[in-house]
Amino acid sequence: MRIVFATGNQDKMREIREILSDLDMEIVSMEEAGVYMDVNESGTSFSENAQIKATVIAQELQDRNQQAGTIVMADDSGLEVDYLHKEPGIYSARYLGKDTSYTEKNNTIIERLHGVPDEKRTARFVCAIAAVMPDGTILSTNESMEGQIGYEISGQNGFGYDPIFFLPEFGKTAAELSEEEKNRISHRGKALRAIEKMIREHLV
Repeated sequence: MRIVFATGNQDKMREIREILSDLDMEIVSMEEAGVYMDVNESGTSFSENAQIKATVIAQELQDRNQQAGTIVMADDSGLEVDYLHKEPGIYSARYLGKDTSYTEKNNTIIERLHGVPDEKRTARFVCAIAAVMPDGTILSTNESMEGQIGYEISGQNGFGYDPIFFLPEFGKTAAELSEEEKNRISHRGKALRAIEKMIREHLV
């Protein structure tokens, strides 16, 4: 049994392999499985987009007769900033343009919250994960991590919006957490552990 995860992001793949290591399955990215395609994420929620991605990749593998013994997983995740009416939301990766650096994206969000007090800087990371099982069953889960938008970019450990996502209970940003700390509390960590449990129950 193997897992094909619909991402080309190696930072994300490292997190996924770390958290799902107990499943004792080979975990590969879609590119490593020989699938090179851009899936049109036309959903209106994180959950819909994750299911669209997983289903399209599973169908592609099935068309190639490579779906047997394979669980296809996909996630859609992003940042919701309450003061910005939950922007960037499902457009997090494409916010300000797909090729815009995260330094620029992060600085823009900080600028848009200029003068906004702590209590109105609430935000969350959301992660939805869908898994298409070898028998065609679709499992899905949705988890989040609450925090607030910081006043400056801080930290080297994370990626994406981590350097501006401040966690009051830790007194630091998501990019200042160790990998172990982040995996324990992050939206993706929670969602991966939830989907792992669902996969185990389904395979019994």
